[in-house]
Amino acid sequence: MSSSPAISVAMSVYNGERFLAEAIESILGQSFTDFEFLILDDGSHDATRAIVEGYAARDPRIRLIARENRGLVASLNQLIDESRAPLIARMDADDISRPERFERQVEFLAARPDYGVVGTWSEDIDEFGLPYIATGPEHPSTHDEFLAAIESGGQLMCHPAAMLRRHVVLSVGGYHAAFRHCEDLDLWLRLASVTRLGNITERLIRYRRYPEQVSCRHATEQQVGAAIAKIAYEERAAGRPDPTAELVSLPPIADLDALFCRKGVAKRVLEKVSAGLRYSRAAMAGDGFTLLVGYLQSGGSHEGMWRTAGRLLRFGFPLRALKLGRVLVATMGADHGRGWSAEIAGGGMLDTATPAPANHPLIDRKTR
Repeated sequence: MSSSPAISVAMSVYNGERFLAEAIESILGQSFTDFEFLILDDGSHDATRAIVEGYAARDPRIRLIARENRGLVASLNQLIDESRAPLIARMDADDISRPERFERQVEFLAARPDYGVVGTWSEDIDEFGLPYIATGPEHPSTHDEFLAAIESGGQLMCHPAAMLRRHVVLSVGGYHAAFRHCEDLDLWLRLASVTRLGNITERLIRYRRYPEQVSCRHATEQQVGAAIAKIAYEERAAGRPDPTAELVSLPPIADLDALFCRKGVAKRVLEKVSAGLRYSRAAMAGDGFTLLVGYLQSGGSHEGMWRTAGRLLRFGFPLRALKLGRVLVATMGADHGRGWSAEIAGGGMLDTATPAPANHPLIDRKTR
């Protein structure tokens, strides 16, 4: 391995023994071989460290960083700080990179110096490695398509498929701790104003979806963070200060008007999040249901909510379906929700009259 490799591969792992070996082997099997492989064990208490140590003993490109648990954002920023290469390739401990992934991405960036980040299309698989059927548009290939996807709320980039120029990521301060569980989305939105981003239209990563992933376990927090990240992006685009820039954690939704120094921000986030949460079984099983009920009790639109009650029955939550029905009856009025419903439609938010696609970016995004 050269003293200064072309790529630093950044992988953070927490209790990832189940899929880790397959993920590591997919990196070691890359056709482009000039890389260092940084694997940070974020305080695992399973066999993660032993697995990494076994591979590191056989391949000097692997460097294990083991410490107490600090979370994904701190781990990713540490990996960036410790990387020695001008390019950083993200990788997760439960996905599989195709052998030609790095080769294609290095070629892309070498031919396009104005691009700071490039991802790839993905092949979705389940926990057993079998095809996972997902609908919806592909990730945007060009920067113009990327900007259009930001405006429409579409998918942007598969995080573990990203390759980034190190100096560009450092120029925007790396990952922000406030956007835990949607730190990648916040980073893409901040990078979009200083560099170009795109995706190679080849499926160069096998992207695993399964119930234990973070987008299922932290669905509500993830969606709230994503909605706030989009508003912060709009603030920067309008030339206004970004009040989230120095935050360590995001405030409650009720405090967002004060944070952004204007009325209507909290209501907009509540509307946006409520529109997406109703499609997430994980969110409806947890605090997302409480948020949805609070939205209705504070005057939120009834549009699509009776279908949500039926969906709760399909999710296996009959008591929550009954409670939602009672809230709908109690808050029903001739003009109830008419203004909010029109505002949602006018703002281009998720159409609550139709089912959300399986890979809606604020539902099935996987961020560890």
